Amino acid sequence: MQSRPAFYAIACMAISALPLSGAGMAQDQLSPPANGQVHPDQWPRVAYPRIVAPEGEARVQDLLSQMTVEQKVGQIIQADIGSVTPEEVCEYHLGSVLNGGNSGPGGNDLAPAPEWLALADAFYTASMECPSGGPAIPIMWGTDAVHGHSNIVGATIFPHNVGLGAARDPDLIERIGRATAIEIRVTGQEWTFAPTVTVPQDYRWGRAYEGYSSDPALVASYVGRMVRGLQGPASTAPILAGPHVAASTKHFLADGATVDGKDQGDAAISELELRLVHGAPYIPAMENGVATVMTSFSSWQGVKISGNKGLVTDILKDRLGFGGLVITDWNAHGQIAGCSNSSCPIAIDAGLDMLMAPDTWRDLYASTLAEVKAGTISMARLDDAVARVLRVKQRLGLFEAGKPSTRPLSGDYDLLGAPEHRAVAREAVRKSLVLLKNTGVLPLKPSARILVAGDGADDIARQSGGWTLSWQGTGLDNSDFPGATSLWRGIERAVSAAGGSAELAPDGAFERRPDAAIVVFGETPYAEFQGDIPSLQLRPELRWPIETMRKLKEAGIPVVAVMITGRPLYVNEALNEADAFVTAWLPGSEGGGVADLLFAGADGNPAYDFQGRLPTAWPATARHDGPTLFPFGYGLTYADGAQSWETLPQDSQVADDGRGNGVYFDKGSVAAPWSLVVSQIDGSDSLRLTTVPATGLSGRATITAADHGVQEGARQFAIEAGPGGGAVEIGNDNPTDLSRETNGDVLLLTTLRIDAPPTAPVSMSLRCGASDCGRPLPIPALATLDRGQWRILGVPLKCFAAAGADMTQITAPFRLTTEGAIGFSLSRVALGSAGEADVVAQCPVR
Repeated sequence: MQSRPAFYAIACMAISALPLSGAGMAQDQLSPPANGQVHPDQWPRVAYPRIVAPEGEARVQDLLSQMTVEQKVGQIIQADIGSVTPEEVCEYHLGSVLNGGNSGPGGNDLAPAPEWLALADAFYTASMECPSGGPAIPIMWGTDAVHGHSNIVGATIFPHNVGLGAARDPDLIERIGRATAIEIRVTGQEWTFAPTVTVPQDYRWGRAYEGYSSDPALVASYVGRMVRGLQGPASTAPILAGPHVAASTKHFLADGATVDGKDQGDAAISELELRLVHGAPYIPAMENGVATVMTSFSSWQGVKISGNKGLVTDILKDRLGFGGLVITDWNAHGQIAGCSNSSCPIAIDAGLDMLMAPDTWRDLYASTLAEVKAGTISMARLDDAVARVLRVKQRLGLFEAGKPSTRPLSGDYDLLGAPEHRAVAREAVRKSLVLLKNTGVLPLKPSARILVAGDGADDIARQSGGWTLSWQGTGLDNSDFPGATSLWRGIERAVSAAGGSAELAPDGAFERRPDAAIVVFGETPYAEFQGDIPSLQLRPELRWPIETMRKLKEAGIPVVAVMITGRPLYVNEALNEADAFVTAWLPGSEGGGVADLLFAGADGNPAYDFQGRLPTAWPATARHDGPTLFPFGYGLTYADGAQSWETLPQDSQVADDGRGNGVYFDKGSVAAPWSLVVSQIDGSDSLRLTTVPATGLSGRATITAADHGVQEGARQFAIEAGPGGGAVEIGNDNPTDLSRETNGDVLLLTTLRIDAPPTAPVSMSLRCGASDCGRPLPIPALATLDRGQWRILGVPLKCFAAAGADMTQITAPFRLTTEGAIGFSLSRVALGSAGEADVVAQCPVR
């Protein structure tokens, strides 16, 4: 690696001593500057390496001189592949496309690898064979390959960053980056939106697992190595000439410091903390020539980062010397004061070089073109932005690379999930595991009879977490992961190879008494704001494996707890019940790495020892600001021997969290503070359901319990036609802001069964206060669903927004109405992604 500037060494020493609470700092250091103002002279100067040779820069300037204003505007806009065609890439001269979390070729995010490469060819050809009257500019495709090429079926899925932070191995990080780049190249993409270099300070944040650690020095020690693994060493040689892709550090800046860990929130911190803690990882990123930087949705001192010229231009570009392009996150420009998704000259003036406008790019193109022609956006700023885009393309070698399928590594599908890549991933799993408790039960004898219990034992999607095949990592099963190994399969193979036996029983009920039990439990997948939680504890419905541990212990069976999680959580009950406790984080596709550490070898000694160390402190309670149980850096090894254990207090010190973020109704009951109500369409003659059976609508509605998943896990509604119609809604009096979810393409998912077909049209709507928000949406799909079959109906939140709903003031996120008769059973109402739905309703055309 290149030598770090003196500032970096000083900063790393200062970080650990930084009193984040403010004690001992001068008032001018602590007082946040008004309106997010910065002091560039207090930030370090970094020597960004030369990455474009003189002849390459000459080409950039020559192209710029030939381009029309229409071409220039197109180059700074990025569209999602689900909302753009190759023909439109030509028509609008677009500079880039991306695949969002739920986007894939032909609308199928589980499309096989050859379809991804074919689409890459189609986009490239459209950009290069376009009769535009200006020079041909090749398009660039960005993808969220954040823990391996994680959008592609069959690719190697590495542990998420929180686990890699526990591994304390920068060499491993570079090898992971290299393997990821190779697999990306197979399907024809050139650019990954990785690595995430956030420094999370509040693990209630739903993206905290994307950060390596809460310690900025640890994060900084990884960043340069990952950038080098993805891009290769910084030089003027074309990136695509080697097995590499362009990288992007994100999210600039301080997305891990928002108040209460709220995603897309505000970092109310001093500039000193902003610089020393959250700015530290960007120094090695600059030194290693990262090609792109993505700005955050979040704010600093109330000013959105994407609109903060002081941070983007004065700090990142001028002071830190960044020579690549700066891109926004998904429609993040629309959150800047004075902007919308369709128009934002402020972001371009602030220094953004490319606007990610996945589904609003057409309107954004039109408005930006008009703003340039009107002088609202200066030609000098536009030219600077376009030149930066062209330099990245020149650096990649796109102008000579040819269409994706002709490039080295393209179409070599055996490289997806290649044995050597899976071996690196399995090594990463071994190195990331953290042993928090061992009273002597570990290592287990592989020749023993082993019971594997818990709901997470045989679930590859769950152990992989969010940003895996689908945006939230949901709606998947093991068949979607060819070549991957669940934790159960890894354990079974290890035991079978040694002459032992293994039995899988999620509920812990065994046929033959085991010698020991491994109970796998923890979080289910989530991404971004869907993963925000109010306190550091598991949702109630995820805690039942702890009772399984208790029953096994009462039966005299030694218990090893293995926790799948994206963050440290209060789990004192599980720690007390288990004889050994292993934090597996989100290990990805190579579950065999867990078995590697749990069992002894033929000689009775383990082949590998635990080396994982906590990347952040582990809480003693569920309070974010509560006491620490295990400090940063804690982790036992086999060399430490058996440890005594003192029973931990089992008081979370917070109110229970209900059923989690975005779940309104599940297993027959509503989550606090919501209520389930039956009424006439105008809200009169209402009945708040507390028990069943019940009768409402003056006898026209009968509500009973039904079974689904669990006994009485649903509510059955039989509604007769009559004056005023009928409505079933979930609501409360306090408005909920769903604007983030709407921007993120989240759907309202309703798990239901049609028991009697509707005799009149059925609509869905939201409520704001005492009235409907916007126009009700007709849902004709309900009339076509097979009777007696449970289905998951998805309605995009953006459909409600398009119908006029104020998504910031929602008091009822679910409202189903009809003038006629209908019979249906309701099991679950929650927010989620398209991959979880059986039927997705289309937004009606106005």
